[in-house]
Amino acid sequence: MLAEPDVSVVVPTRFRPDLVTRAVRSALAQTHPSLEVVVVVDGPDDATVEALAALGDERVRVEVLPERGGAPNARNVGAQRARGKWTAYLDDDDEWLPQKLAVQLRLAEQARAAGAAGAATPIIASRLINRTPRADSIMPRRLPTPGEPLSEYLTVRRGLFYGDGFIQTSTILAPTELFRRVPFTVGLRRQQELDWTLRATRHDDVELIFAPEPLVLWHQDEDRERISLEMPWREQLEWLRASRPLFTPRAYAAFAMSVLASMAATTRSLAVFREVLAEARSNGRPGAVDYLTYLQIWALPPGLRGKLRDAVLSRRPASGGRGAAGGTTPGER
Repeated sequence: MLAEPDVSVVVPTRFRPDLVTRAVRSALAQTHPSLEVVVVVDGPDDATVEALAALGDERVRVEVLPERGGAPNARNVGAQRARGKWTAYLDDDDEWLPQKLAVQLRLAEQARAAGAAGAATPIIASRLINRTPRADSIMPRRLPTPGEPLSEYLTVRRGLFYGDGFIQTSTILAPTELFRRVPFTVGLRRQQELDWTLRATRHDDVELIFAPEPLVLWHQDEDRERISLEMPWREQLEWLRASRPLFTPRAYAAFAMSVLASMAATTRSLAVFREVLAEARSNGRPGAVDYLTYLQIWALPPGLRGKLRDAVLSRRPASGGRGAAGGTTPGER
């Protein structure tokens, strides 16, 4: 058996052998060498097992679940079976830049050495490159300010497009013990990382720290099935109501009038328009930008909103067709 690694990389996957091998290669290419990659296959999937075996790298460990349980369950299984002191999650359709783990581990050690409150259990996230078929953009566009409530940082917009404050699963590294203490919510289809982050940071020993540079390539292929493109707005409304203690009133309204609204607007129902607006106003404290966001989400088709967002916020790297992590060339969050 290999020596015990510093970091366990957990990759949940199902029926996407080409994508998961691309993701795993980006993990194996990290400049921090002491790692293992635990791929949790969410149900029987011979093609994926064969593709991973073909990599021929003893650092890759494949765990096949007997039946499908969803990505949150697969992440929890991976954390339970991780051997590293640290665990980092990587979605099967994303890629890491080579220095991702090295940068995050350095930030974690600096936080602990500084002895700041909460630094005993740091969560290290990072910016990412958001890649759509049309353009690239960097998210989050800003980092948290001192004293800013985390729920507001992650939900309240300063403009009409999402991504001002943001966290995504493939950017997260934290002590393995924390992922075991605070598992992902099984059965939750959307906002899995937001739910986990808000619950984890309620613990007094936990602090969220962002690397200022983008370290992840987030592929938003709009013609491919993604959990982030599903629109279970009733389910999300139930989650929001049950999670109300995690949000400030300002954050509650902002989430309802942006993320929830982007799902509910697909109904094109005036009754639903009124219901979501009433939820935000009765249980939260909307700001002016929330009303503007809400109106544009309901007035503009999702495709047009995406094109406008990319036109306003995007950039393309000079190399054009290939990503920063070496790979080839969504919905609201």
